[in-house]
Amino acid sequence: MSILLVNTGLSNIGSVKRAVEECGKNCFIADKPTEISNASHVIIPGVGSFGDAVNILKDNGWVDTLYEHAIQQKRPLLGICLGMQLLLTEGFEHGINQGLNLIPGKVKKMQDDTLRMPHVGWNEITPRNNDALLKDIPAGTDFYFVHSYHAIPNDPDHILATVPYGKDYAAVIGKDNVWGTQFHPEKSGFSGFKILENFLNHA
Repeated sequence: MSILLVNTGLSNIGSVKRAVEECGKNCFIADKPTEISNASHVIIPGVGSFGDAVNILKDNGWVDTLYEHAIQQKRPLLGICLGMQLLLTEGFEHGINQGLNLIPGKVKKMQDDTLRMPHVGWNEITPRNNDALLKDIPAGTDFYFVHSYHAIPNDPDHILATVPYGKDYAAVIGKDNVWGTQFHPEKSGFSGFKILENFLNHA
């Protein structure tokens, strides 16, 4: 098993790499999609702007390759924070930008003048089903969030867990073998590592 981390040039990719290695898996960072044939699993980490990140993916030839990996070959793919948002159809950060469309939906700015934005810190999630990514993650488990935009899948069944911040937002999304976490599992202690292990153990 070899885990590929997509380098968008904007992410905290080193932290994710260390977390995957601490889970006992081989991991490598790829700037170009030609290396994906060597990967059993793909992770798209994320910190930064939707538009900037998706343009880097397009310029480096990742879009079709990720579609082939996840949809045609049905291999596991995980997006983290901005990486999760990139999985959707379009984002509205600094204009309208097309995403990877692996999970149909939109990414919009969180709107609540009574709360601090961005949403930063530890917050509990509530799983909505028994998806494999959330195995042994009970309701009320805390994870670390940093975001001011949120994912809105077209199909509510693709929301696997929610987080309360004024109202409920998508904390985990998924469709078939494609998942996204709005929180940072690599910064979320034991529970975050459990999420990563659940993903890495998915064949």
